[in-house]
Amino acid sequence: MNFNFKNGNFDLFNPLIVVVMVILFLIIAMPMWYFYQELPSPNLDLYLYIGLGLLFFIFGAFASNYILSKNFKIDVDSTPKKIFSTEKLSLFDSYSKNELIIVALVLLGILLQVINIALLGGIPLFSAILKAKAATKIWLVSYIIFLPSINVLLAKYNRKSHYLLLLIGLVLFALTGYRTTPIAIMLSALITLYYTRDIDVKYIILAIFAIALVLLAVGFIAVQAITWQHWSLNPIELVSYRAAFTLNILSKAIENQFATMGNLFYATLTGFFTHSDARVLVGQATLGQVHSITSTIFGPALLDFGIVGMLIQMFLLGFILKTLHSIQNYKKEILTAFYGILLAQTIIWIETGPTDIVVWLFYLIGIFLIIHFLRGANHEI
Repeated sequence: MNFNFKNGNFDLFNPLIVVVMVILFLIIAMPMWYFYQELPSPNLDLYLYIGLGLLFFIFGAFASNYILSKNFKIDVDSTPKKIFSTEKLSLFDSYSKNELIIVALVLLGILLQVINIALLGGIPLFSAILKAKAATKIWLVSYIIFLPSINVLLAKYNRKSHYLLLLIGLVLFALTGYRTTPIAIMLSALITLYYTRDIDVKYIILAIFAIALVLLAVGFIAVQAITWQHWSLNPIELVSYRAAFTLNILSKAIENQFATMGNLFYATLTGFFTHSDARVLVGQATLGQVHSITSTIFGPALLDFGIVGMLIQMFLLGFILKTLHSIQNYKKEILTAFYGILLAQTIIWIETGPTDIVVWLFYLIGIFLIIHFLRGANHEI
């Protein structure tokens, strides 16, 4: 049977997938709490705070639906509309000026990443010392250029040769040893293609398995490269341990609300330029140790602004994602590309937390695109 998710009543990448992924993250952590007993199990407060955060995320999505339908007459209840990219193009078909510009940007991002690895003098994936130095200014610029460019290219131009550029960029960013960048590239591209191509369900499932495999492989290889740590857990057990540990840090954040008083968000915005790590503040606030630690999508806001700040953050994330999701039905290409980027990065934030300036930059661009569309767009399909 050939299922077509998008022409039916099921939208796989609706923003509410964030809720599903948070619940899945909890389930993944449970073996380490209740079966292996490698880590202490959390108290009821953890589940209560996560439930409230998800509830306000859902409120934000519904608020977006209400405002778009009432004030802008946008049909938010319809299933995603398939507006396919232009006809399939081969490598040797003519290129428009815009396509050449976007391809040039993708190649620039790839070139900068090659230069970054060359200057490091080795492959960071296989060296914890090099990995600690890999997030250079060149790396940041290359990522800011590559991720939006490749997604816009895939959304706008249906040319199979562009998949090779995606693969090259994916491999290069995976070699830095960071799990989040290759996962963001793969997941955002999958979401972009989901809304701009007629993809068979088997390929979607295959892509999801590939993303999971990259997550396991990069994470396990990077951990094994840390010579001063020794793990007896296999790759799947390590994923469960990481989830449980991160959620235990969230429990600490719940106990230490307002510990950073806005300094964590300030360090997120300025840390890359001052050579400081916002996640080190998380480690100091929760464990009293100078370690770079993640605290889930809920933790940083709790440490900075308490439960009210966390609930406002979750409401805004739900509102922005659902608004972009709704309006990308009317204008594909850049809107769909940035929706894919923001949803992918938000799913990654479930574990890492919103402590990356580059993702906030993408959110600002997303907000600008929303305002630009709502101020002057023709909402007719």
